[in-house]
Parts: sequence; structure tokens; C-alpha cells
Amino acid sequence: MDPLTHTLTGLALSRAGFNRLSPYATPILLLAANAPDIDVVSYLAGPASYLHLHRNLTHALIAIPLLALLPALVVRLFARKPFSWRWAYLASFAGVATHPLIDWLNAYGVRWFLPFSGEWLHADLTSLVDMWVWVVLLLAAFAPLLARLVSSEIGARPGSGRGWAIFALSFFALYGGLRSLSHQRALAVLDSRMYEGVAPQRVAALPDPFNPFRWRGLVATESFYFLIPVNLLGEFDSSGGQILYKPQLGPEQAAAAAAAGRTKLFQAFLAFSQYPYWRFTPADSSEQALRVEVMDLRFGSPAQPRFVAHALVLPDGRVEQSGFAFQPEQQ
Repeated sequence: MDPLTHTLTGLALSRAGFNRLSPYATPILLLAANAPDIDVVSYLAGPASYLHLHRNLTHALIAIPLLALLPALVVRLFARKPFSWRWAYLASFAGVATHPLIDWLNAYGVRWFLPFSGEWLHADLTSLVDMWVWVVLLLAAFAPLLARLVSSEIGARPGSGRGWAIFALSFFALYGGLRSLSHQRALAVLDSRMYEGVAPQRVAALPDPFNPFRWRGLVATESFYFLIPVNLLGEFDSSGGQILYKPQLGPEQAAAAAAAGRTKLFQAFLAFSQYPYWRFTPADSSEQALRVEVMDLRFGSPAQPRFVAHALVLPDGRVEQSGFAFQPEQQ
């Protein structure tokens, strides 16, 4: 998920009791909760490297013990007095461990079992930015500050914020459980229907960032995708869906797709994408090149594309250029 969610989770863990382990538990946990995202430096090597390396080994379970060393070491460099490494490491370990767990909740997913398995695991329960999680974690973070201001005015003893932190973490866990039940129901609704007289091969329910009962349904068949909103508080109406037929490739398009597929960027993207949708359009050039695009329908649609890899393929099969964008400009 987003850095703010991870940071606020680390803060909540500290206030919930981990700050009793070490005088520097709070900065250690703030760093630890974000430590796996150190892989963002891979973007400096280009989008293909980023697609391959983001949420790679740093998000694997095997990396947690090693990554947990880094926050404690960094804080020790700036600490004014020594602290117990054992308890500092325990706090750091807890913070790092929350990161791949939280990232697993959304549709982007993680690869927990690298280097033994590169399978992407994703629960599809929350958006990359979930507003309800933000609200509760921010409330837990700032409510103690407000309480301290009030306490200073009336001369009362200020609270530690521990109750708010435990509330926020408990809400997060309960919210995930309720989302899971809602998600299973949405999947059952999608899987129990026929679409254009065809049974689905796979279905996905992608979360709405605001409404936990509303899902973005994605149905895959052999020849088309079907996009349909699912509102569990209302009747399911498949007439409001959108059909996206998978392109029937001619020789020219098949050759262009194969050429693009041999690039490192497309290979990395196709290894990540769960519901790839291809498009082929003539390029604005005199060389009769084809623009090849593939998008992941979990994150967008042809009308509102997200997570799109593209390549310009010349008639002789050479790829003149390729790229990737999270939110490309409309062509």
C-alpha cells in the first residue's frame, strides 16, 4: 500500500506497546514499516527493472530477518545513548513484517516465497490507497495530540495514545476480515452467472476505495473480458457491464506482439499482469509501424488505462522504442 499507511501502522505499533521495548522504538518502527520499499531505487534503472524488482526479494518472507537489521542500525548512528539491540531488533522485525502483509491485501500483490517461487499473491481486499484505513490510522495518530492540548489546559495528566493505537490496529484487522467476507460474496456473484451465454474461466473482484460493499467485477472468458460493477447492497445487473473482446491477431499483429514480447520490459510486465488486454494501432509514422499496447485490466480499462506497457514495432520486426506508464496520456 502507500507509504502513509505503512508509516502510520508503524506509529500505531509503537504506541500500542512496542515503545516499551526500547527508548528508540518509535523511529525504528517508522523506518521498519517502510524498509521493504527500499526497492524503489530500482526505478533509476528504468521501468523494466522497476517492474521486475519492485515487491521482489525485499517483500519476501525470507528477507524480513535481514531487513529488520537496517532500521536499528540507522537509528543507532544517530542515537545519543546506547540501547538494547535485542529489543530494538524485535521492534524492527515486527515493523518490517507488517509491510508485506499489508501489501498482500491489495490487488498489486507480493511475492512472499521468492526466491523459491515467483508467484504473485494478492488478496484484492483493499485499494492501493484505502480511505477508511487512512481515516482510522490518522485519527489514532493525532487524537493523542489533541488530548494533550486539552489536558494541558485543564491540568490533567495526558494519555499515551495506547488506547487509540490498539483501536486502530484492531480496526485494521477487523476491517480486513469484513472485506474478505464481502470479497468472497462478490466473487460468488460473478462466478455464478453466464456472460453472453459463456461461463467464466476466471473472475476477480477489485475493491472500491470508499465503499466496502462495492466491487469492480472482472470476468475472463476464452474470447472476451467482461467488466461489471458489483454492489452487494443491491441487485446484480449484468446489463450494465462492458464487453472487451480479445483481439484476433492477424499475421502482422502476431509478429508485432511476439517482437514486443521479447523485450525485457514486456516480459517483466506480462509476468506481473494477471488480466492482460492487448491493443494494436497504426503508429503516426511513415514507416507503417504498429503501436503495441498491453494493459492490466485490474487497474484500468481502455477508456481509463492504467498500468500500460507499449512498444513501437517496425514492419521488419524491430522494436524502435518501448515504455511503461502507470497512467499514460490518452492517445
